[in-house]
Amino acid sequence: MPTTTLRELNGLDETPASLAEATLILIDYQNTYTRGVMELAGWQAALDSAAALLARARAAGAKVVHVVNDGGEGTPYDIRAEIGRIHPSVAPAEGEPVVVKRTPDAFHGTDLDRHVDAAGHEDVIVAGFMTHMCVAFTAAGAFLRGNRPTVVADACATRPLRAAGTELSAEHVHHGALATIADLYGVVVATGESLR
Repeated sequence: MPTTTLRELNGLDETPASLAEATLILIDYQNTYTRGVMELAGWQAALDSAAALLARARAAGAKVVHVVNDGGEGTPYDIRAEIGRIHPSVAPAEGEPVVVKRTPDAFHGTDLDRHVDAAGHEDVIVAGFMTHMCVAFTAAGAFLRGNRPTVVADACATRPLRAAGTELSAEHVHHGALATIADLYGVVVATGESLR
């Protein structure tokens, strides 16, 4: 069975972004996903990878933008409470903007586009929680607005899901989302260590 992607059929570039020539978008690395009802499978390993990616991006002089989801007071996404705050291991440094969103696409209804455009780079590097939701939607949003997304697989994580009576493991959901992204919306790399 052929595995030709829509990217290949459309002649889209498969070169991953360069850390020094891209904007790093870190999505929803909130405490929300480290415990309780929304705890993700493999969140610690993904967070460790994200922290390493963030350190390398800062060293390369990349523009870094943090994104958080605000679900409102009393929800697991309450950014006013400890549960909704960005995990300390990837906390914003001084001068790094934090974009607050309320939908899966971090570009929708926010000023993320202004931060990306101000950086002057077409390329964006996307990583975060959850792979099948906000990572996939933000990568698609970036693609649709003319950016070139690169998604870092090992810095993303998600959770098991159920669909049409079938239980899907977090690993299957994660890889399915990455395959969807890689089919059209962006380049997917296994690890941030591959980015130069």
